[in-house]
Amino acid sequence: MPDVVERLTIARLGQRGDGIADTAAGAVYVPYTLPGETVTVEPAAGHRDRRRLIHVDQPSHERAQPICRHFGACGGCALQHWSLAEYFQWKRRLVVDALAAAGVVAPVSPPIDAHGRGRRRAVLHARRGAHELLEVGFTAPRAHHIVAIDACPILAPELAGAIPAAWAIAEALIRTRKPLDIHVTAADNGLDVDLRGSGSLSVADIAALARVAERHKLARLTRHGELVAQRVQPMLHIGRAKVPLPPSSFLQATAEGEEALARLAIDAVGNARHVADLFCGVGPFALRLAECARVTAVDSDADAVAALTAAAAGASGLKPVKAVTRDLFRRPYVTSELNDLDAVIFDPPRQGAEALAREIAKSRVRKVVAVSCDAVSFARDARILVDGGYKVVSVTPVDQFRYSHHVEIVAVFAR
Repeated sequence: MPDVVERLTIARLGQRGDGIADTAAGAVYVPYTLPGETVTVEPAAGHRDRRRLIHVDQPSHERAQPICRHFGACGGCALQHWSLAEYFQWKRRLVVDALAAAGVVAPVSPPIDAHGRGRRRAVLHARRGAHELLEVGFTAPRAHHIVAIDACPILAPELAGAIPAAWAIAEALIRTRKPLDIHVTAADNGLDVDLRGSGSLSVADIAALARVAERHKLARLTRHGELVAQRVQPMLHIGRAKVPLPPSSFLQATAEGEEALARLAIDAVGNARHVADLFCGVGPFALRLAECARVTAVDSDADAVAALTAAAAGASGLKPVKAVTRDLFRRPYVTSELNDLDAVIFDPPRQGAEALAREIAKSRVRKVVAVSCDAVSFARDARILVDGGYKVVSVTPVDQFRYSHHVEIVAVFAR
């Protein structure tokens, strides 16, 4: 580990958005830098292959002015310093490179910009910092301390009240001295907040939280999913349906991202009469698909499945929706179940769906749509489908995680 400042030239960007300089000791990673830049750096404590940026000596013409005054201190964004044109090209390259590493040849479209109005979900953290002062915000880059914030420009306007509400919740529980994680979702009719990490609370603590919920007009406040206060049932429109959201429901990061993913998936299955939506969540695909096809929707989250069922039952003009609770990692759909389907959509968590992909590869399903939030696990599953006789029709990156290294993907496979 060098103990003095260095001057490095950045050769390229890594998969997480850090600049990479090639040195005699190997690759060195420098966050907040761009290809072609010459920079002055110093050692990053605890990391032999990382450096901390001191100064950009020769900036790239692609460098942009960050939109947030917390950028660089807050770990929520990695790439606000890059112009969007080059940023979008890099997002596409992440998918291209992952497919190439897996030996998959496929057409990859330019990314769809689905940032839209901004993020509709956020997890804010509350901790005691230096001098025991309360800090509420996001974690610092590769660290555990909190960067206190009062605004975040990548959040949707519907989350405008999230930060003040999180501060009020943390202040109401300051005597507990517990580190808090405050999950906030923008439902159509208000903020849905789930508090985690508080430990057991007294009656007085619960009453204080209820007063916060009322003062900030929260739709609902729960603690690890248990109700503290509710003004209205948080609801979300999906197609023709209204979904009663379970506490801390998983949703796509932006409303525009959800709509883009659903549009690509539904267009891909075409006139299929019976479609399985696997890892369905609360039904962003299933409830839209049901406008033109019979749908079997499957997920391990029983609360999400119940919400989807209620939404389908309350909507008019939908074809039958059968929603099932099932752990698709432990019990993936098998070939005999898949052969009865015209098309399959699967949207697994970040680890992908290797076992399911192997079963699909042995099936007679003619059309498969793979949705993924991780390029590497997606490429692995794509390789399995290709080896099973499927052709990659299209691969479309969808960027709903503006300024991060995350990228959503929709790929269409056909027999």
